[in-house]
Amino acid sequence: MTANWQPTASIETLRERARLMAAVRAFFVERGVLEVETPVLGQGGSTDVHLVSLATLARTDKGQRRLWLQTSPEFHMKRLLAAGSGPIFQLAKSFRDGEIGSRHNIEFTMLEWYRPGFSLAELIDETTTLVATILPSFAGPVVYHRYRELFHTYLSVDPFTTSLDNLRALAAERGQMPAHALAEEGRDTCLDLLMSMVIEPTLGQNELSVVVDYPASQAALARRHQDADGEWMASRFELYLNGLELANGYDELIDAEEQRLRFSEDNAERRRLGLPEVDCDECLLAALEHGMPASAGVALGVDRLIQLALGKARLEDVLTFSTPNC
Repeated sequence: MTANWQPTASIETLRERARLMAAVRAFFVERGVLEVETPVLGQGGSTDVHLVSLATLARTDKGQRRLWLQTSPEFHMKRLLAAGSGPIFQLAKSFRDGEIGSRHNIEFTMLEWYRPGFSLAELIDETTTLVATILPSFAGPVVYHRYRELFHTYLSVDPFTTSLDNLRALAAERGQMPAHALAEEGRDTCLDLLMSMVIEPTLGQNELSVVVDYPASQAALARRHQDADGEWMASRFELYLNGLELANGYDELIDAEEQRLRFSEDNAERRRLGLPEVDCDECLLAALEHGMPASAGVALGVDRLIQLALGKARLEDVLTFSTPNC
């Protein structure tokens, strides 16, 4: 049988992709944001229980070491911020195991940028301006949605107070999964399933949907804040268009001790779920201890943005070669 050696995107599509990538670069050059290039291999990976990092054993001057393919360039870019880089952006190859489908690929291009001194609101404005620049035919409004209100509207539950048993039952029902499959899962896994299966498809319909005020437990590498009712929230946002998540932005956590604690809590949850632990990035923690300026940062799936811009049905239609491929 002859191997299929052909690219998954047409040559004309790749020309259009190159044009759009140049437009992204021009957007940041005009704003004085420095383009950087960081390694795809790091000494630590993402401890997030919802991500599966890829690792390899490499021969180094210190002997054989486990190195991690980065799920995003975040850790290295934050080290640059701590070194005094100022505002930076990157179009980076990133890797997440098992992510295959019409909107996913194991290897993909992440657009990530950081703005020292920016508020989250300023970063949201810049992100929506970029999307409008790349998708000039889209003329819909930017609409904010609170996470809690979305669950009230579409599922008639309060994601902050509903019992875990009720969330598991609802996630099994709406996710069309057997109840035993969720018997050991925590709140955030159930909430993520309900968000992706029920709420996300409704977002970004004739608008750019900005979702804010996520539960504090979903802060990841973001700060936390209290709302007017005293409820702790994650200082982050996600951006949606046509039911597709495009971007995930943070008011970045800069406290090294808090970040170390979150890494430790992630790995404890991994052990509970029978998942492999992931090495913490000690260089990132050292950079935070040295001092990283208060910053807002965002990761945007540039392949998805190009997919929308070119009206393609599948992510692989805008990639030279999808993974796995010859």
